[in-house]
Amino acid sequence: MDDLLKKHRDRIDAIDEQLLKLVNERASHAREIGALKGEGPIYRPEREAQVLRRLLEKNGGPLSGEAITAIFRSVMSNCRALEKELSVAFLGPLGTFSEEAANKQFGGLSSPVQCASIDEVFRNVEAGKVDYGVVPVENSTEGAVGRTLDLLMSTSAHICGEVALPVHHNLLSKEADKTSIHKLYSHAQSLSQCHEWLNQNLAGVALEAVASNAEAARLATLEPGSAAIASRRAGELFELNLLADNIEDDPKNTTRFLVLSSHDVAPSGRDKTSLVMATRNVPGAVVDLLEPLARHQVSMTKLESRPSRLGIWEYVFFVDIEGHQRDANVTAALDELQKRASLLKVLGSYPVAVV
Repeated sequence: MDDLLKKHRDRIDAIDEQLLKLVNERASHAREIGALKGEGPIYRPEREAQVLRRLLEKNGGPLSGEAITAIFRSVMSNCRALEKELSVAFLGPLGTFSEEAANKQFGGLSSPVQCASIDEVFRNVEAGKVDYGVVPVENSTEGAVGRTLDLLMSTSAHICGEVALPVHHNLLSKEADKTSIHKLYSHAQSLSQCHEWLNQNLAGVALEAVASNAEAARLATLEPGSAAIASRRAGELFELNLLADNIEDDPKNTTRFLVLSSHDVAPSGRDKTSLVMATRNVPGAVVDLLEPLARHQVSMTKLESRPSRLGIWEYVFFVDIEGHQRDANVTAALDELQKRASLLKVLGSYPVAVV
């Protein structure tokens, strides 16, 4: 048995040396490409999406697709850092799901910027204080994040990417047993996403909504008999006991995040375009507005209404469509929409989220 173990370990050592050489060779090519690009954006979401999709197609296991994307995102992140450390803003403090989404998209953050609110993330991107921002836009259980939609209406930033993050909630506390808990802190959406579990396991416990789950974890360290709903990372950061894991009501609970930047993104081959638009408040106006999409065979994947704040009972519509705004059929549809809509703003075209 010892001989067999040594055989496998020797082979692993040899493979590691090959990987080391190849990773550094890759980094050298990436650095040369950076020099050829000059002052252009270092982070190219469309190119990275193409790389990851190709690798997923070729992956024969036993590593999962999620593992492959995590490994190669980390490789690409470290190659980018040879040119510049990217600053990325997100809703803080450390330990939020927004930080987790930012880490997933960028393969690790070399210059994280923690923000006190979603508004602050937008302001940092718009002012050029950070290279990118990551904000939540919708949850599969609770729906749209209204504040993000409102800010997209007026921002000068562009959507350059999206992240689909499976969200797993955990009950965390300094206490050793949930029977000792009399107060629970969490973000309002997390409380809603764990509603049934809380009814069954913590009925009668006082619930208090706070700005983020990481803030909830911090508060749980200060008050005896308190607990938080937050991520495992938040529990580790604040040294809290894990009393129950995966307490979300829907095991497929997923939050979608948007990546904001000051630049547009080229087509990747599998893209999405986000729009906000409005029309006159007359019968059939919405159907008439959307007709060009059907005629030019542009699939709509999302339609969300939101009060316009310009008048009572007036609404704007947030729309996601398949394809890039440079695609011929999408361009033709958008040209017609521009003529029919009282408001049309293209928020950005970007690669569909990779695993």
